Amino acid sequence: MTDRTHRAPPHLDDMLEATRLTQLGRLEESMAVIQRSLFGVSARPQAPDALLEPPASPAPAARTRPETTAEASALNPDRVRAAVDTVVRGFGRGVAPVLKGLEGLAGGGLGRAPSQRPVSPSGGAFEDGHFACAAGSRDYKLFIPSQPQRPAPLVVMLHGCTQSPEDFAAGTGMNALAERDGLFVVYPGQTRRAHGQKCWNWYEPRDQGREGGEAAIVAGLTRALIAEHGLDPARIYIAGMSAGGAAAANIGQAYPDLYAAVGIHSGLAAGCARDLPSALMAMQAGAPGAAPAAGFGAPAAGAALPTIVFHGDDDGTVSVRNADQILAQAGIASLEPTRESFEDAGHPFTRTRYRDADGRVRVEDWRVRGAGHAWSGGDPRGSYTDGRGPDASRAMLDFFAQHRLTPRRRG
Repeated sequence: MTDRTHRAPPHLDDMLEATRLTQLGRLEESMAVIQRSLFGVSARPQAPDALLEPPASPAPAARTRPETTAEASALNPDRVRAAVDTVVRGFGRGVAPVLKGLEGLAGGGLGRAPSQRPVSPSGGAFEDGHFACAAGSRDYKLFIPSQPQRPAPLVVMLHGCTQSPEDFAAGTGMNALAERDGLFVVYPGQTRRAHGQKCWNWYEPRDQGREGGEAAIVAGLTRALIAEHGLDPARIYIAGMSAGGAAAANIGQAYPDLYAAVGIHSGLAAGCARDLPSALMAMQAGAPGAAPAAGFGAPAAGAALPTIVFHGDDDGTVSVRNADQILAQAGIASLEPTRESFEDAGHPFTRTRYRDADGRVRVEDWRVRGAGHAWSGGDPRGSYTDGRGPDASRAMLDFFAQHRLTPRRRG
């Protein structure tokens, strides 16, 4: 058997191309690139047409297409996992964190679907829906409490890679809390057609800004639900995990006249990446140079969205440095911090609250020691959860309850 330790390391360009193909779901082609780079051999790609890169602007009102058996069998996650492991060994310790970030961007598992269990808290309804607008369309799940506030707030929840609305609802336990508090919760669902691993395209410029791409789809869905259910336009919030957290940061910053506050769990700051290579680097070590607030879409003075951040300090998928950049973007430099540490049970954590001159908490930072890339205080029925941490869902709802959109911000 040939000793792989004597092979020339693969080229960085090949790694990035394999990464790009993996994110599109074209796993056979990704395997071929890695084989060519490592061994100088080629493998004929056999990815189905349905997994090819989608057009930049999805057709309006196009319905989400269910996966076929052929597509599911073509994903072959074990082979790609083995190939990525080979690349890690070939590059050595210096590049391993980047590839670990790649696996996290794909949600971990590279095509392995999480278990999904419908969530139906007693008395509440969890309904299927579909939304279409000029920017595109998505299916969604909507939780309607049995005794809603009048008018009721709405929380928009964006799942992470490989997850689904049902899985995210189960893992966060948000529906049970919403039933108790009388809130509506909507879970837009990403599709494999838009991203091979169902990640929100948070690093694509076309999906970051106002009235375009996925940001416009989520904002359009939000507006439609406000109108349909008579929801309170002053109490609309957005939150997300990992890729969904980064997308929530983008959307909140693009629509400060629609959302009153944002929750970002294990995510990244708005506009911190403009393509896949910069996304991988940001995940590994934070956005290079100055904080993202100095670049794309920087909020005007005093206009930063109220923000709550959760991040585990052992997160090997999204560096905790990204939490610092989210806080900078939220304007903590002009706020007064108060820090508390909690050591009594589960993961110890530190909560820092940042108040303005009037004493109002504008930003909260929760750092969970020993926690990885998982929803803090989550339910094991969902993927990427850690029940030992503080309850992120409860903390986010408590934070959101302190913030309303003023008429000035609503435009």
